[in-house]
Amino acid sequence: MPNPIVAGIGAIGSIGGSLIAGSATRAAGRDAAAATGEATALSVAEQRRQFDEAREILRPYVEIGTGAEDATGSIRAQQALLGLLGDDEQASAISAIEQGAEYQALAGQGEDALLQQASATGGLRGGNIQGALAQFRPNLLNQLIQQRYGNLAGLTQLGQASAAGTASIGQATGANIGRTLQQGGLAQANILGQTGGAIGQNIGQSIADLTGLYVGSKLF
Repeated sequence: MPNPIVAGIGAIGSIGGSLIAGSATRAAGRDAAAATGEATALSVAEQRRQFDEAREILRPYVEIGTGAEDATGSIRAQQALLGLLGDDEQASAISAIEQGAEYQALAGQGEDALLQQASATGGLRGGNIQGALAQFRPNLLNQLIQQRYGNLAGLTQLGQASAAGTASIGQATGANIGRTLQQGGLAQANILGQTGGAIGQNIGQSIADLTGLYVGSKLF
């Protein structure tokens, strides 16, 4: 004959076990998903930190070309020499070269050499030495302008390469962060999906157990 007491005890035990297992599984799933999320956040933060460090390392070289708050970059200096920033800027750039220590030293040394040569040959008062002296400083200034522009071009190339390097690092970092976030999201989804599946299996097993107990109580 039916044994309802046995069936009831079995049902209570099965339901209780299912609830305990489901709660533990759910908590474990939440903890695992949270741990995955924290690991993803730490990875993203570290990648951003490394990019910031790389950008700071390259910043001085970029500023050589573009300029900083307290200094003019090589690009603007080149534009000034070419007259692209106006006549006043061009005149100021050329005057800076003409008044510089390099020009003054070379001009003095060059004129002294010309005068010594003329004196040695007895041509101090000749037209040739006067013509040479008249042309020397303009030619020297033009030479130094060309030299200054070439030097600035080298700095501009350095700044351009550093800026391109910063952009490349930024693109790589962005792509890596995107992959990290995607992988972290997928991992969390898988964990939560597996957790839900495990809870569902526990519930299904409990129902099967209850059904077996019920049938058994009817047969014995």
